[in-house]
Amino acid sequence: MARALRVRVLTEEEQEAIRRLAHSRTASARQVERARIVGLASQGRPVSAIAAALRMDERTVGLWLKRFNAAGLDGLADAPRSGRPPTYTPEQVGAVIAAALTDPQRLGLPFGCWTLDRLEAYLNEAQGLPIKRSRIDELLIVEGLRWRTQETWFGARAGVGPSAAAQPSERKHEREVDPDFAQKRGPSNAFTRARPRVVS
Repeated sequence: MARALRVRVLTEEEQEAIRRLAHSRTASARQVERARIVGLASQGRPVSAIAAALRMDERTVGLWLKRFNAAGLDGLADAPRSGRPPTYTPEQVGAVIAAALTDPQRLGLPFGCWTLDRLEAYLNEAQGLPIKRSRIDELLIVEGLRWRTQETWFGARAGVGPSAAAQPSERKHEREVDPDFAQKRGPSNAFTRARPRVVS
């Protein structure tokens, strides 16, 4: 039981290291908290009292005491992460880009534009490519594709004009956008007041 757990006897070096870490202003909050657990335990306080003093769960206190007892100061460090994010072959990256630049309706899908969630579902299910939406977003940014938040569609590669890889439907869409449309249209209805111009 965690309630009966006690910290082992600390060496002088460990005592000094724990004292410095528990009062450190540069170490992470997690490391400081773990050092305080060990420091309080070395004073003879039981797990329940330490948990109450630091406002944490008794199981958490017990976990760090066990790790310190087993590995010393190294046991208070964060566990290593599970590894690098998955990498994809050029062919797989090409499949992501090609899908993003293809009209979904040409692929037999029941919608007219992509979102990252739709791309993820299509690539996972139809292409058999296990990839998350966050990774799709990263790959598209690396390839110079920007996401049009208002139109939920991918535009031209950043800084190089219309993409040669864009589908005809996308290039047609690009041509149809009139930058002076709002001015030519006038007020949206007869009751909309024109805003006065501010002369700087």
